[in-house]
Amino acid sequence: MTDIMNRNEILLEIKKYFAIEELVCKDVRNLHGEKAWNFLDTNLLHVLLVLRRDILKTSLVCNDYKWGGKNMQRGLRCNLCEIVKSKKQPYLSQHCMGKAVDLVSKNMTAAEMRKRIKANASLLPCNVRIEKDVTWLHIDVMDMGVKVYEF
Repeated sequence: MTDIMNRNEILLEIKKYFAIEELVCKDVRNLHGEKAWNFLDTNLLHVLLVLRRDILKTSLVCNDYKWGGKNMQRGLRCNLCEIVKSKKQPYLSQHCMGKAVDLVSKNMTAAEMRKRIKANASLLPCNVRIEKDVTWLHIDVMDMGVKVYEF
């Protein structure tokens, strides 16, 4: 189990590995700047920190629009994001609540990341869900009653 950290401690550490542009959509970043950290769930930030620092120990990419990439909706999604606007029914994605991210790594596949997360689940600060059979790592902090729930 990881050390218990408060939100301020988590923010101080997570900023060593991620910029806010990487974790929120472009519209949220443009409107709120650094204050956009306030929209991200503390448990998610703690999970991201533990993944990056203790479990996967490799660089992770969520949104890459800051560096000219095309991915801008893999973290927090707002009502202006195309993925959200296209929905015809209520869309209650954990992404819209600041509780989910989709990640990739140059150094390991999504399947390898999922395997390592499951093998090191005791290090996670809370229960998580991971999506199986996709080429990215979707991880969120919806509590399904088990440490690592695959869907």
